Amino acid sequence: MIKNLLRSTLSALCLVSLPFTAAAQGQGEAAERLNELLSAARTITADFSQMTLSSNGASMQETQGTLEVKRPGMFRWHTNPPLEQELVSDGKKIWLYDPDLEQVTIQQLDQRMSHTPALLLSGDVSTIEQSFSISWNQGGTVEDFVLEPKDNESMFDNLRLSFRDGVLNDMQMSDPVGQRTNILFQNVVLNPPLPDSRFTFEIPQGVDVISE
Repeated sequence: MIKNLLRSTLSALCLVSLPFTAAAQGQGEAAERLNELLSAARTITADFSQMTLSSNGASMQETQGTLEVKRPGMFRWHTNPPLEQELVSDGKKIWLYDPDLEQVTIQQLDQRMSHTPALLLSGDVSTIEQSFSISWNQGGTVEDFVLEPKDNESMFDNLRLSFRDGVLNDMQMSDPVGQRTNILFQNVVLNPPLPDSRFTFEIPQGVDVISE
């Protein structure tokens, strides 16, 4: 269940074609630059808008919400009503809360980045090159990275990250069945104070709890 949510939640809006003026960079250089950009933010808060597209390009779902991230491994992803859900990790386990179903699912966090794209923002960025083949293009103030998982059991075929002026702008993920999930980030704030308590989940009274 959680993998299915992450497949649709942590993915990305189709990027507008950009006239890249810089040549593609090598794998080592690309990993070093992506590491540098991600390491600049120990914490992140942002609003997001998300669209999931079918393999033929038809819109399947559109949502908005908020994101909070803190290294290492902590994140809170809240999708607004009418499709409200909350995904919270303290770096060791994940809580998925669905208010409509009155249900919380708890699962151990899979630390492999290719299984949990959120770990790209919240995890140990020094290990990115171990998990992905990375390409990098730059045009003006926009830097675009395409990551292809080395793990054959990955939940996605490729993940695209785009930065504008050094700040994460959008993500796009394509899964093995051809669906694309696109996320546009807005009001991004780097390194705001976020206590660890933001990344634990208090289970509401009366809800069903499922441990996987």
